[in-house]
Amino acid sequence: MKLFSRMGASAIGAAAVLLFVGTLTYATLYQPQGEVAQPAGATTTPPQLAPERLLIPTLGLDVHVQEAGLLANNRMAAPTNFVDVAWYKYGPAPGEIGSAVIAGHLDNGLGLSGVFKDLSKLVPGDTIDIQNASGDTMRFTVERLEMYAYDKVPGTLFTARDTARLNLITCAGRWVNVPGLGWTVDKRLVVYATLQS
Repeated sequence: MKLFSRMGASAIGAAAVLLFVGTLTYATLYQPQGEVAQPAGATTTPPQLAPERLLIPTLGLDVHVQEAGLLANNRMAAPTNFVDVAWYKYGPAPGEIGSAVIAGHLDNGLGLSGVFKDLSKLVPGDTIDIQNASGDTMRFTVERLEMYAYDKVPGTLFTARDTARLNLITCAGRWVNVPGLGWTVDKRLVVYATLQS
């Protein structure tokens, strides 16, 4: 009987340690960062055009879309959890001319899957659907995937205005501690897609 009691106590102790490590990791790697005010020259999207759901049939994804602004370091804010994605609210809405950008986490810092864990499995020709607040669905076709160093993502990700674009971005690679930035993953994966005519 004492053996089972010791085993139970050990299991509870191990669970407590895992919970503590998970909480510490979240607080260290994913601490919320404050957004700055709307950037000069940025436009506000009418509420009915804001995206609400992102669906990627080949990955089995059907997820909620948050809105994200800009951080003080001039980077897009990230989703507040690992099951939603976030749309850059100061850019075009999906379906409008320009580059709509949606970000999602790769994992939670402990290796547990984030919403975009399998984003690299997309191939040209795959489809991505966006449902907006007015109930409309827009279908995008994947053109290509690109990998960049975390500090070499091109500005055109946000600024290309030749057609209606949807650009999905997530982390890739390994964790590094960058002076002035903190812990981040050293690469970014971008999926470029365009609106089907």
